[in-house]
Amino acid sequence: MKVEAEYKYTQNDEWVRVEGNLAVIGISDFAQDQLSDIVFLEYLVSKDDEVAKGDEFGTIESVKAASDIYCPVSGVVVELNEELLDAPETVNSDPYGEAWMIKVEMSDPDELDDLLDAAAYSKKIEESES
Repeated sequence: MKVEAEYKYTQNDEWVRVEGNLAVIGISDFAQDQLSDIVFLEYLVSKDDEVAKGDEFGTIESVKAASDIYCPVSGVVVELNEELLDAPETVNSDPYGEAWMIKVEMSDPDELDDLLDAAAYSKKIEESES
């Protein structure tokens, strides 16, 4: 299972890549693997919406299950990856790259301190698999 060293992670398997004051958000390799073949993605937010840490911003469905996706930080949505709506399977093939989901201009970057680093997230995965 791939875990990107420089990213932050949530207990719910979302990842955050920080680019200045932007949080680029998606779901982890572990999450996509657990879901298996992803067939549908829906956003529950729009560009310029304000989101709070913990808010649901989307739903992802696979042949096995549906799962809610939560925002790991508060701020304003500045971009949605609309290409995923037509090609949700990209989440399976490139969860940390082409399959980013939303970009949020953070209102409180200190919220990143509440997230897991790669080592802690890897440990969480190991514990969930045992």
